Amino acid sequence: MIGSEVFRTTNQRSGHPLGIPRVTLTMDLCRLLGWVDDANFIDSPCATKDDLADFHDMEYIDAVDAAETLGRIDPALAERYHIGVNGNPIFDGMYRRSATACGGGLLAAARLAEAGGAIYNIGGGQHHGRPDQASGFCYFNEPALAIRSMLQRSVQRVFYIDLDAHQGDGVQDAFADEPRVFTLSVHEAGRWPMEKTALSGDLGTVEDSGPAHRNLPVLAGFNDTELEYLMETAVLPLIQAFRPNVIYFQGGCDSLADDPQSKLLLSNTALWRALAMVRDAASGILVSGGGGYNPYAVARCWAGNWATLNEFDIPAFLPEPAQRLLGEVTWAHRLGRNPERHWLSTVADRPRPGRLREETKEMVRKALTQ
Repeated sequence: MIGSEVFRTTNQRSGHPLGIPRVTLTMDLCRLLGWVDDANFIDSPCATKDDLADFHDMEYIDAVDAAETLGRIDPALAERYHIGVNGNPIFDGMYRRSATACGGGLLAAARLAEAGGAIYNIGGGQHHGRPDQASGFCYFNEPALAIRSMLQRSVQRVFYIDLDAHQGDGVQDAFADEPRVFTLSVHEAGRWPMEKTALSGDLGTVEDSGPAHRNLPVLAGFNDTELEYLMETAVLPLIQAFRPNVIYFQGGCDSLADDPQSKLLLSNTALWRALAMVRDAASGILVSGGGGYNPYAVARCWAGNWATLNEFDIPAFLPEPAQRLLGEVTWAHRLGRNPERHWLSTVADRPRPGRLREETKEMVRKALTQ
């Protein structure tokens, strides 16, 4: 596990959807459950500007850094770089926090290229960031940087799977002409950033000759049954056909039923099953964070991701110290609400099975026949 206290000491302001504890809350919960200690935890380095410039424009990098230092930005630069506007606020630590997330991804990339295995960079997963613009709360694009780093080493093929409720547009566009990277995004149809593609996406091929992409925009009410069907009938066959060396699993969990930012209805156990299905499909796997706007749901889901990677047993009920940890959380947002009992007492949600709709089946058929 890669994490950092930077995520505790820097945060978006109260009232922003990300102005909640997530990364360090997950770290603390895993420690209280006995799943993390000094033997398996790595403090994330902070990426240098030269590191970030492998994908991002240096003038943009300098602008993010200056905005953190000054606490403001020139209006013309704000419009040019989307800093301080469009949900990308200026806050103390905005540069350090984002660069640390990328440093963790780059460290994970180096280790996976050398020895494979499984690494969890909780602070990563910023999949909307553009080379010269902030987008969707993402100042730098950690997945793009990590995957580029792998390709520059010994990794030949990377399969990127994104289960965030929002399309992984920044990563898809970063590798639009890169046949060594397959990007697959399962996200809510009609939700920002409003995928620019048809039902089953910008359909490339799984052959060596060209780039490969799939978008699977699912309908509101998407449930555990449908995710399992999607994984078994579309995702796993695509992975097997592509034969990746490393899988990048973007672990955004705003697709959970308890999240206020989407209309999807998944349980965290369904997301853990999806991770378990792909965990051993390549010699290495990098799991990151991503979206997630209910702090109780995020910490429990992401802790379960760590348990899934390690095949730890998940207790039926949280021990008292862990319950106290979650009970001390404040969810200060207009969509926040008082915690439900199971948010404080359990790790696992109750399953949320449902009807397997014809639209879901048709989307899988199109994804596999193009």
